[in-house]
Amino acid sequence: MTAKSAAAAARATVYGYPRQGQNRELKKAIEGYWKGSVTSDALRATAAEIRRGNWRQLAEAGVHEVPTGDFSYYDHVLDTTVMVGAIPERHRAAVDADALDGYFAMARGTQEVAPLEMTKWFDTNYHYLVPELGPDTVFTADSAKQVAELKEALTLGPTARPVLVGPVTYLLLAKPAPGAPADFEPLTLLDRLLPVYAEVLADLRAAGAEWVQLDEPALVQDRTPADLNAAERAYRDLGALTDRPQLLVASYFDRLGDALPVLAKAPVEGLALDFTEAAAANLDALAAVGGLPGKRLIAGVVNGRNVWINDLQKSLSTLGTLLGLAGRVDVAASCSLLHVPLDTAAERDVDPQVLRWLAFARQKTAEIVTLAKGLARGTGTITAELSANRADLASRAGSPLTRDPAVRARAEALTDADTRRSQPYAERSAAQRAHLGLPLLPTTTIGSFPQTGELRTARADLRAGRIDTAGYEERIKAEIQEVISFQEKTGIDVLVHGEPERNDMVQYFAEQLTGYLATQHGWVQSYGTRYVRPPILAGDVFRPEPITVRWTSYAQSLSDRPVKGMLTGPVTMLAWSFVRDDQPLGATARQVALALRDEVHDLEAAGTSVIQVDEPALRETLPLRAADRAGYLAWATEAFRLTTSGVRPDTQIHTHMCYAEFGDIVQAIDDLDADVISLEAARSHMQVARELAAHGYPREAGPGVYDIHSPRVPSTDEAAELLRTGLEAIPAERLWVNPDCGLKTRAWPETRASLEHLVAAARTVRDELSRS
Repeated sequence: MTAKSAAAAARATVYGYPRQGQNRELKKAIEGYWKGSVTSDALRATAAEIRRGNWRQLAEAGVHEVPTGDFSYYDHVLDTTVMVGAIPERHRAAVDADALDGYFAMARGTQEVAPLEMTKWFDTNYHYLVPELGPDTVFTADSAKQVAELKEALTLGPTARPVLVGPVTYLLLAKPAPGAPADFEPLTLLDRLLPVYAEVLADLRAAGAEWVQLDEPALVQDRTPADLNAAERAYRDLGALTDRPQLLVASYFDRLGDALPVLAKAPVEGLALDFTEAAAANLDALAAVGGLPGKRLIAGVVNGRNVWINDLQKSLSTLGTLLGLAGRVDVAASCSLLHVPLDTAAERDVDPQVLRWLAFARQKTAEIVTLAKGLARGTGTITAELSANRADLASRAGSPLTRDPAVRARAEALTDADTRRSQPYAERSAAQRAHLGLPLLPTTTIGSFPQTGELRTARADLRAGRIDTAGYEERIKAEIQEVISFQEKTGIDVLVHGEPERNDMVQYFAEQLTGYLATQHGWVQSYGTRYVRPPILAGDVFRPEPITVRWTSYAQSLSDRPVKGMLTGPVTMLAWSFVRDDQPLGATARQVALALRDEVHDLEAAGTSVIQVDEPALRETLPLRAADRAGYLAWATEAFRLTTSGVRPDTQIHTHMCYAEFGDIVQAIDDLDADVISLEAARSHMQVARELAAHGYPREAGPGVYDIHSPRVPSTDEAAELLRTGLEAIPAERLWVNPDCGLKTRAWPETRASLEHLVAAARTVRDELSRS
């Protein structure tokens, strides 16, 4: 096919779409099902209506090929586990008894059975359920979900393309099942897994699929020769099948590197590649391997992970270059639109000028359609769109909203001394022990306590004007009083105020800093039914006035025990926001760190002796390629130290991280120079404690003993056993006792019981240590 005919064939498509519905109908239906107020039939009906609505919107927008299989009740990797029959033995009975309840049991656990481990999906804030595989795993095909959703879409009329997690990525994301040898490599199961994929592909072809997309984002990471060989074998074998649809292998989030020639040579009909700035090297690499003659290329030129409008002229230039490198070029976003909100049209409170700079899922779909039209029919057909796009880009570039000379001058005046504590850890630790007087194995929580229905109602009433600020603040005070009273009665050593005034750990701070914009309906799925509204960082950052001091000081006035000040760290403020793309991330992080540094100073001046600066996103933002990590970690750890280094030696600085693989960043954790770190460890059975010990981590640590993302209440014995495991790696004088993460999403009954058991476990182990 010539470049001209490739252009004429250009069409628009997407890899995935937001799942929640216009008003988060899916979240409400699922949570209603868990509570028993929504039937399974009603839940399925809601889900079907959301899917149909998505397909109709895409088709009406001009998308030529809609995705199926991207919808999920909880997580698409968990859906893949079901599809290949890799149900953990402990969940088998629940799945056999009721497939839907068993599915949610794998995701959330039950009182009797622990859930699957959860961790971040590459370098995003989406969480997936980690498959558990072992030498005895037997795969069996179950294509019911994928086939049913394909048939649903085809019934509505549009061309549909099922999207599956690819077999290599699925195995690379898995971990050894309990009882499997520690050195077991799930990738060794590839030959056992491929026949199951073959059966699913045959089922989809029989159901009407012309193409099937197999997502292989794991191949954009640094891969070993064995990994690349597995990818070559997988697509050689799947490509050789006779009873299958045409195969499209997709990667995203970064450049493919050594995996690109492997996939380019594979006997598949198409590739989908990321051509945004993060993966710009894919273009040169594709040219270097001779392109994809006779094959389909889907070009991801619209960024599927940010909310800024596309530079249409720049994207058209990239697409024009690609025309000579493939038999057919189609246009898409760089990845699934799962990672962005649904529609800017729902935002009524954002400055109309700023709204012109933003593109959510629907707007990105329109950009994709415009680019496909321009590529297929010529730029003369999209003159008006190009003109409006140029004006919007110029509006943003020239806006005074994006630059504050005072903020920039302060950042430029920083020196290395501003990022270093005044005394080394050993001296600080002695001062803190004397000042705080804590027992061995001190107990604490991560920060948030349950956000009750009454509290949410009060917040809604305040927004609607049904109560005034004074009435709302009385509600906040009552919540803080209850949280402090409960912690004192339970026997927790270092208290928190519970964060009742906070809607979200990032959004709350963003709403009180200049440079940030808040949305009303910009919901994005984080995991399961947990949706967040990432703020939008559009300009330079400054803190006009203290943010947390008032409520922290009020909580401290209610107790003689130390109450932690709770802040969100600069890297997490960036990672869980949609960040400006017009300056280096390190420069933006420095501005946020300076704003937070002022807050830390004011907390200390108000008498707060323990200050926690959470950085759960430090690991998730780690670049996928090792060559890019040193630069990132340098500015990320510097930003944390800039936030925390201005305090006295006897002020104890904590940090917190959760739901990530920490082994890759242990040195960076050390470089933060925090006095205490708390980390998720319950689902991974204290793995992080062993990783810290192997590194020789010299400071205090609290590996979690209570999995807060499950409704089950751990027993005292269970928590004590995890503590004993932690003590095998971390000396008692440096070990803290805490949950994995904040308690905002939990209900009060399970929170009370779990924390009572946690404190009892700490006392049990303290007694054991005193007798040894």
